[in-house]
Amino acid sequence: MTTREVVLLGSTGSVGRQAVDVVRRNPDRLRVVALAAGGGNVGLLAEQALTLGVEAVAVAHATAAQDLQLAFYAAAQAGGYATGEFALPKILAGPDAASELAGWPCDVVLNAITGSIGLAPTLAALEAGRVVALANKESLVAGGPLVRDRAGPGQLVPVDSEHSALVQCLRGGRVEEVRRLILTASGGPFRGRTRAELAAVTPAQALAHPTWDMGPVITVNCATLINKGLEIIETHELFGIEYAAIDVVVHPQSLVHSMVEFADGSTLVQASPPDMRLPIAVALAWPDRLPDAAPAVDWSIAHDWHFEPLSTEAFPAVALARAAGSAGGCVPAILNAANEECVAAFLTGELPFLGIVDTVADVLDDAPDLGNPQSVADVVAAEKWARTRAGELIAIRSRGTNE
Repeated sequence: MTTREVVLLGSTGSVGRQAVDVVRRNPDRLRVVALAAGGGNVGLLAEQALTLGVEAVAVAHATAAQDLQLAFYAAAQAGGYATGEFALPKILAGPDAASELAGWPCDVVLNAITGSIGLAPTLAALEAGRVVALANKESLVAGGPLVRDRAGPGQLVPVDSEHSALVQCLRGGRVEEVRRLILTASGGPFRGRTRAELAAVTPAQALAHPTWDMGPVITVNCATLINKGLEIIETHELFGIEYAAIDVVVHPQSLVHSMVEFADGSTLVQASPPDMRLPIAVALAWPDRLPDAAPAVDWSIAHDWHFEPLSTEAFPAVALARAAGSAGGCVPAILNAANEECVAAFLTGELPFLGIVDTVADVLDDAPDLGNPQSVADVVAAEKWARTRAGELIAIRSRGTNE
């Protein structure tokens, strides 16, 4: 079996670091040829590049290029290399560096960049004919029509645990045999609470996720459950399934990651302990599997798996995102950008917890009809409008709270 060459975008983030671990444990199957990161952690980036022996490294901030060169020499000395006896990778720098690297000769591009800046590299990789292992949700939420127009059959492989579960379960039948796709949600830290009981939630409480260790924005998104709404949009874009056939069920144990219900009444589930290394390995090796990518469920002990319906009254974000996805065009991009602004305002105390989704809903009510995006610039413009309008509404709500 040949070794698959990988370009890793977002290598110093959580998914990127776990992807490096997967590659290091499978040297006969995977080889990283290029890395990209924002440039905020050049020490780690240099250590990754030197250890993996990559050909090129990209940083989004041009000012980080010199720091990266110095970090290479420091990492080389720490690794026992004599000065000058290691090959310095080619360094690309600037806002377009990741997109340039996305076209680097390889078999698969893993896009683990956070935010809408990951959309352009996704499009660049698709246009270069690469298989894209996609962990950048904004590519599909904000730029779904653009990605859909450029992706060929089998060119997109999801990395999110829910969508990885779906693509694995869909091997059990044809798309035309599917009745429903069912995403599971842990329910976050506030499962079982009523809307009234959520009014006084603090940032510290919202950041205490019961299962996953993630960044602050995605953790708050899990607390409001808007993350599950965004995943519904991603599911529609990835698999072409109508929104009416995509459901969400609460599963606190986070062992069943998604399910596919077929027309004959059978349901296939994908179950594994919560460990992102498994979906990363599935995406990098697709359609093959890597041995021992992550621990399996221990069937020698008793398990109690619980499933319950989602409370749409306490957590209206899922229905809000479903409506935004059904509206299409630039509306999902507006939803995502407005939510990011509102989450930031909640974390700084400018918005109450319930104000996050309420403000996003108000932004969507005010949204102009921008049609389908024709370019990345159209997505950026929609997001800019959303952030501006969200900021205005946040200021109004904040004044009202303080008066």
